[in-house]
Amino acid sequence: MPAVTADTLTLPRIVHSPDSVTRPVKLISDAPSGFEGEGFPVRRAFAGISDADLDPFIHMDQMGEVNYAPYEPRGTDWHPHRGFETVTYIIDGMFLHQDSHGGGGSITNGATQWMTAGSGVLHIETPPESLVVTGGLFHGLQLWVNLPSSKKMTEPRYQNLEPTDVVLATSHDAGSIIRIIAGEVDGHRGPGGTHTPITICHVTVSAGHEVVLPWNPTYNALAYTLSGRGSVGAERVPMQTGRIAAFDDGDSLIFTASETEDLDLYVLGGEPIREPVAKYGPFVMNNRAELQQAFEDFQAGRLGTVPADGLRPFRG
Repeated sequence: MPAVTADTLTLPRIVHSPDSVTRPVKLISDAPSGFEGEGFPVRRAFAGISDADLDPFIHMDQMGEVNYAPYEPRGTDWHPHRGFETVTYIIDGMFLHQDSHGGGGSITNGATQWMTAGSGVLHIETPPESLVVTGGLFHGLQLWVNLPSSKKMTEPRYQNLEPTDVVLATSHDAGSIIRIIAGEVDGHRGPGGTHTPITICHVTVSAGHEVVLPWNPTYNALAYTLSGRGSVGAERVPMQTGRIAAFDDGDSLIFTASETEDLDLYVLGGEPIREPVAKYGPFVMNNRAELQQAFEDFQAGRLGTVPADGLRPFRG
């Protein structure tokens, strides 16, 4: 993703109250590696974090960072979802997306694709032919956001959030960039439309700098390290690539980069839904009976059909 620096942009400043209560770190966990879809490498970002600390989030994979050789890039073929939202953030490289409800497009270099599966869709996410043929850098995230029971069967929706849509802000000393994708930070609101109150932002702290981020005290708070080294919290808990921190109560978050490396974080939180969660494969519902119904509806074709001219993975 092209670099954004406070030296080249005049950005609004994030200001925290001197009376703010810093959230202590509750838990640290390191993401194990695995494979998803047709075989692309991922880190399971939420491994080791309790459902209560994640609520309203369900699952997150860091895809890459990987420098593919020619014909190595892989994605996912057509598959169903019901009962939640997928939020795909591409930092470097490109994915093509299409769903059976008419949504889709390319996601690249700082763009976010926000798909509300709701009552059910089929979709595909796959690298374009050009990336498959040449290989190259690929790095992104896919987050699953839960829907409350009252909205599990809502109409599917697609939001395409381009890099230019994201709201940019900086720390008081211009040493950090905050890209607000959804929700609000210090009165600055991102473009993503949400079904429950949440905030998602990408924070880059320059080497040797620190940022204090105001945070809604009713939200939970998580920070996942995309790259670099540094620490979180006033207690300076070490952070490195693939490590996630869950925070306790308070109204601000402290992130500090090392003296030699930038610290790149995906920071997210929201108002907990506090409902039973039943999840299996591509479905997230409230109980086993609803999961069974989702499988039956998928098998009966009630979650949609693959368009006749739909995308297909390019395998060469």
